Amino acid sequence: MKTLMITLIAVSAITPALAQHAGHSMPMPMPGTSGETEERPAPASDSHAGHDMGAMAPPPAAADPHADHDMKKMTPAAPAVGHTGKSAHAGAAQIPPSAPPAAAFDGPGHAADTLYDPSVMAGVRDQLLAEVGSMKTSRVVIDQLESRIHDGRDGYMWDAQGWYGGDINKLWIKTEGEGSFGRKLEVAEVQALWSRAYTPWFDFQAGARYDPEPNPRRGYAVLGIQGLAPYFFETDAALFLSNEGELSARFSAEYDLLLTQRLILQPAFEVNLAAQDVEERGIGSGVNDIELGLRLRYEIRREFAPYIGVNWERKLGQTADIARREGEDASVPSFVAGIRFWF
Repeated sequence: MKTLMITLIAVSAITPALAQHAGHSMPMPMPGTSGETEERPAPASDSHAGHDMGAMAPPPAAADPHADHDMKKMTPAAPAVGHTGKSAHAGAAQIPPSAPPAAAFDGPGHAADTLYDPSVMAGVRDQLLAEVGSMKTSRVVIDQLESRIHDGRDGYMWDAQGWYGGDINKLWIKTEGEGSFGRKLEVAEVQALWSRAYTPWFDFQAGARYDPEPNPRRGYAVLGIQGLAPYFFETDAALFLSNEGELSARFSAEYDLLLTQRLILQPAFEVNLAAQDVEERGIGSGVNDIELGLRLRYEIRREFAPYIGVNWERKLGQTADIARREGEDASVPSFVAGIRFWF
């Protein structure tokens, strides 16, 4: 018991000394040395040594912009109204509509008149309107001028049209016909049409048509539309009323398929219809005939292109019966070669 008391007294005396050196790094002698510790450089001096840290006060807080506001008097904003055509804030004051002030129209009608002589500028505006807004242009397209080869009855055919006018109103001239070499002209027609654009893609056309062949000759009133259908199909549809009261119609369409920038394949389709029989002209009522063509042209220049192809004509119904009675074929396939040009 006496020994235990002596041990406890010794431990209590040593404990404060150990606490004082807690965390200190004690140098340890390296094996094989005399046990003396290696000298180390003194630590760098503290840059804040000697400063009274207690005397340093934190920077003052930024002033509160709402310190003097009575938040109890603040009214919450009305919720926004979505997709109703009303104001985004239901409680917002509505600005009544009003006309612009009279002073807004005190200046000149054209701003350039403030810098230049108004009489000179008026002439310039008239010239600009004539050159751009109402400029007259023209174009002639010989779409087909070809020779047709079929069963010993080689023939020829033409199809051309041209126009003159502005963007809205034009005069169109159309002509087409065909015949056999060494024989009399079989079919020919000429049309003169006033054309007015009613969409960016289509024109309404009205005018007259005259057929010098076949006999008996006929004159027609014409109503039609012409233009570019979706997917770039060139279309032309017309109604014809003859001076004898005979009603007929025609629809044609063609499409340019660019195989290269200069090599173009053009399929074409045409159908003719009649409301009455006109046997002296070889026409029966109903669908008279259809014509299918396929031409491959090469544009040496954009304005000039030779072509080759095939064409097939087929008379139908009573028109085919009339052709057979007169010794003609109801179906005529042909090999064609020709040129297409425009200026």
